[in-house]
Amino acid sequence: MELRDGNRLTLLETGAAYFPALEAAIAAARHEVYLESYIFADDTIGRRIARVLAEAAAQGVRAHVLVDGMTVKRYSGAILERLLAANVSLGVYRPDISPWNFRRTRLRRLHRKLAVVDGRVAFVGGINVIDDMHTPGHKPPRYDFAVRVEGPLVAEIRAEADRLWRLVALSNFRQWWDAPPPPVAPEPAGFQRAGFLVRDNFRHRSDIEDAYLDAIEGANEEIVLASAYFFPGVAFRRALIAAARRGVRVVILLQKRVEYVLLHYASRALYGQLLDGGVQLHEYETSFLHAKVAVVDGRWATVGSSNIDPLSLLLSREANLVVDDRRFAQALRERLIERITGGAVPVSRPRWRRKPLWMRVRIWIAYGVARLLIGWFGYASKHFGDV
Repeated sequence: MELRDGNRLTLLETGAAYFPALEAAIAAARHEVYLESYIFADDTIGRRIARVLAEAAAQGVRAHVLVDGMTVKRYSGAILERLLAANVSLGVYRPDISPWNFRRTRLRRLHRKLAVVDGRVAFVGGINVIDDMHTPGHKPPRYDFAVRVEGPLVAEIRAEADRLWRLVALSNFRQWWDAPPPPVAPEPAGFQRAGFLVRDNFRHRSDIEDAYLDAIEGANEEIVLASAYFFPGVAFRRALIAAARRGVRVVILLQKRVEYVLLHYASRALYGQLLDGGVQLHEYETSFLHAKVAVVDGRWATVGSSNIDPLSLLLSREANLVVDDRRFAQALRERLIERITGGAVPVSRPRWRRKPLWMRVRIWIAYGVARLLIGWFGYASKHFGDV
């Protein structure tokens, strides 16, 4: 990973900040838009974003939308057809296949959430195109972050978005080979240093995890990490515990509300080991946690789409920003600490040791099933072996 100087980074907390910023950027587009999202929902937010994309396309802007095939039937309704009718180019990453197909490639999903406008402004984070204030079954707002990027790093993000767009177009046997506008080399827009990381199944299989591990292993004072779905492998757990044992304050914000039952209970099988190792655990209960962020020593930070679980670290396409800037990192840390102190419940070792038998049984059954599934798909040996 190469960290680039000269960027201006704006931290966006929840969809209330992200969606207006995204809309404004697309509305100002003059040449091209790339938008990638795991979910593009046919709801109030999806229709707002679709409308501004259609308006841009009507002005001659080359608008590209790439969504994951697993979520289309459940969330997208007719909105994708309306985008196509408005001359917005649409790509579907790995269209959904039969639920009876158990090949490991089935779980290789597009989980990235990013956008690039005119090669001059980009957005990277964990927020899908879905209304986080009115999602059925969710107490609002779903808690997550994105970052607005201006400066030299945008060129790298644009190149990755264009590369994946063309790869999907080729795999779908479609021809979108009309020459795009020449790439813009953005001028310095600020003084912040950042890098862009992706995870794929080719050249960048462990880049995001490696960046986390390097930061954790180099920590001297504090690690604050938030992950909606937390089921780390051996190396990750050992790194966190080793940091805590050498005097680093390690604080992890996790999901308390049950969304995916198997992962929810399987992840709790790791609580005892982490608590015994000196790691502080807090469960967020105010709303659904969807954040995938971390701050180390008040200077290093990451914001993106990658959870700390097998799907994100071993299978899905993900995208994260890594930031080396004290002002940005401190702003993110302050917001996380506010949520930890005002919206989360600490998990104490004594209370965890006294959990009822029914919960112990549920946790270890879920852990066993999760390990079995990871082994079934052939990913257990390196990352998820015994501690």
